[in-house]
Amino acid sequence: MYENDIKTEKALLVSVDTGEFDAEVSIDELEELAHTAGAEVVGKVIQKKEAPEKATFVGVGKLAEIIAFCQSNDVDLLIFDSELSPSQQRNLENLTKVRVIDRTMLILDIFAMRARTSEGKLQVELAQLKYQLPRLAGQGTALSRLGGGIGTRGPGETKLESDKRHIRRRVQKLEEELKELEKRRNQMHKRREKDGVQTVAIVGYTNSGKSTLMNALTDAGVLAQNKLFATLDPTARALNLPDGRQVMLVDTVGLIRRLPHKLVEAFKSTLEEAAHATVILNVCDASDEHASEHLEVTKNLLNELGCQGKPVISVMNKCDLVGDIYSMRTFGKTVMISALQKKGFDDLVEAVMKELPPTRRKAELLIPFSAGGIAARIRNEGAVEFEEYRPEGLYMKAIVDISFLESISQWILPTE
Repeated sequence: MYENDIKTEKALLVSVDTGEFDAEVSIDELEELAHTAGAEVVGKVIQKKEAPEKATFVGVGKLAEIIAFCQSNDVDLLIFDSELSPSQQRNLENLTKVRVIDRTMLILDIFAMRARTSEGKLQVELAQLKYQLPRLAGQGTALSRLGGGIGTRGPGETKLESDKRHIRRRVQKLEEELKELEKRRNQMHKRREKDGVQTVAIVGYTNSGKSTLMNALTDAGVLAQNKLFATLDPTARALNLPDGRQVMLVDTVGLIRRLPHKLVEAFKSTLEEAAHATVILNVCDASDEHASEHLEVTKNLLNELGCQGKPVISVMNKCDLVGDIYSMRTFGKTVMISALQKKGFDDLVEAVMKELPPTRRKAELLIPFSAGGIAARIRNEGAVEFEEYRPEGLYMKAIVDISFLESISQWILPTE
């Protein structure tokens, strides 16, 4: 028996700065991703160029430096901070004699580690096979290199060494299975809407504390680690609000800047939990110097998913670690919390209740003693603020479902 993580791989990170994005920030994030995947980062290289080289991505001089560094530092893996073409990857491996992966393959590898549900595993496998398909040409038996190391987890060696026809059949089968799961999910969403279940989706940048918040509010037991993409599969738990309403709280996969579009497509069904939500919590790590940018990344993806017009609450988490955060650019209503220390939760819950559509209202009722079942139902389904027995019946001041109030309107007392 062999495992992919027999030893820690030494990795060199490489980026070409064309001015399209902040290369320094992006490669720092790539380093976090590499650590999450289990690599030891021994160096980072950034080359400024107007455009990447078609054949080798980096220039000839920089490539010579990379080769020399790899030889003198026993580098096992080169990780590029952009998606490489199949020919670029092949050329780089031939010249450096070191295994080469790119940002997309690294994220896919982490997803393969994190997927727990059957749907999550199907989504990862589909994304990996679609990524690998164009890279099969010209590699032949060289695919045996996929037997171990970062960037190899998921479908497995035998699938990746199959011919293109076999992989296309597998892709088709996976797509059919995911369509079936999507149908079931749509039916579930319709059932929730029919039953009047309101959902609150927790979205946000990866490692912002979404799972910690979910656990603190509902005791969900979701894995919460200080690593990128610690949670991949969505988790739903009931949350009872102080006004007597119950909502479904849904934790979703974390986002990241420059998340490859094919990964957004692969996990769209998971992310669409936000599109079906009544209220969205955009959780952000307030202690991160790029917090405002993280909020922007999440906002843009929510717009891609068709969430425009939905109530969004910016939840600034880890506020106990920072001083002044009120100068940050936020979206929608903003609430300051610390999920770990359970601070600011009253303000958060209050904000959620205000954004939910009014399905309940406060009323004063005088219920005859002969209708005791009505009073029992109000106690079970509503929120009773005050009640007392009077000669003419039971007086109740309670927050009750509007549709139910309409059915017992003869016992509602007029308000001044």
